Amino acid sequence: MQLTPLSPKRFLPVLALALSSLAVEAPSVAAQGLFSPAIRVNNDTITRYELQQRARFLSALRAPGNPETEARKQLIEDRLKVNAARGAGITVSPEEVELGMTEFAGRANLSLLDFQNRLEEGGIDPSTFRDFTESGLLWRDFVRARFLGQARPSEAEIDRALGGSSSGASGVRVLISEIIIPMTPQTAEQVQSEADRISRLRSADAFSAEARRFSATASRDRGGRMDWMPLSDLPVGLQSIILSLSPGEVTEPLPIDGGLALFQLRDIAEAKQPAPTYAAIEYATYFIPGGRSPEALSEAAKIAAEIDTCDDLYGIAKGQPEEVLQRQSLPPSDIPRDIAIELAKLDDNEISTALTRANGQTLMLLMLCGRTAEIQENASRQDVANALTQQRLGALADGYLQQLQAEAVITDE
Repeated sequence: MQLTPLSPKRFLPVLALALSSLAVEAPSVAAQGLFSPAIRVNNDTITRYELQQRARFLSALRAPGNPETEARKQLIEDRLKVNAARGAGITVSPEEVELGMTEFAGRANLSLLDFQNRLEEGGIDPSTFRDFTESGLLWRDFVRARFLGQARPSEAEIDRALGGSSSGASGVRVLISEIIIPMTPQTAEQVQSEADRISRLRSADAFSAEARRFSATASRDRGGRMDWMPLSDLPVGLQSIILSLSPGEVTEPLPIDGGLALFQLRDIAEAKQPAPTYAAIEYATYFIPGGRSPEALSEAAKIAAEIDTCDDLYGIAKGQPEEVLQRQSLPPSDIPRDIAIELAKLDDNEISTALTRANGQTLMLLMLCGRTAEIQENASRQDVANALTQQRLGALADGYLQQLQAEAVITDE
């Protein structure tokens, strides 16, 4: 995980040149109002001087984007990071901060003293670099303390990442149709009867007609027909069931949370190249009262139109109970079957509203955040474990920061 909000590997190769080109005369810091509050983040303030200094620092690093815009964004995030860390009792010593600053400067092939002298020549206060480094260290230690146990992979996950548990079917792709029938305690007997009848069908057209009639998924308008997909995208338990079918055959009704699922195999083929497999899949679920009522579906459609990524859901959930929004990164085998089926159809940041919870009384807005590919290189188990841990820590840290920002009161002065 990165030490600071910027990636030294990306920006520091040009740092020495950038610093040498800065004006040697620093503008006066005594200008009227320079130390007045510019932004409030909860109970903290960011001064105009801090914004000016961070913008200069980013210019020195030749960071992408507008320096003033990025300075505002970073300083707000820094306040949230530092407060979260200190609220958890995490501190860093002056010696640790100085070591971090020394490492940062060293990546530009400069000693800490030379680096600081270059900054001062460019009108950058030494405290700007120190604060930048300290917030990164505090956040790093906080993320590890809060999420490391959750991020560590199991031995089985390391095996999968190394390819040790491959089923040999990763080169198979399938063409299937689906029917997902919602079910409540009141409708259970009727739904089971209809599902049993559908499971005996052998005609693709007949199955599609039933999908248009009963299915709750977005594919119902296509008669439940799905595009070709790698078999490995499906939940592990479903893969073997699909492989046991002949084209035209339908699975037995498969219980899922709040309903029954049926799948018809239309065709099967060998892929030209092995399909990718995944060590973890990250997804978010946002729960809307009302089940599949027109009001709940309308609310889901409105939310879907307002968001682009999983991070945006934190803003939607702001001020609501914590359980309304859940974000998880799990190995495919640990994901509930119905959710795994829906995720198999989605690309990153796509949404499904096919599922419900609480016996159909709560609509689930499901969003795929991303997939972590398995590591296939000739790496040691420790290398693989470290890589998986860092990937998950990064995702968990980003998600938590978005949550902090969504819950914060941020105002311009």
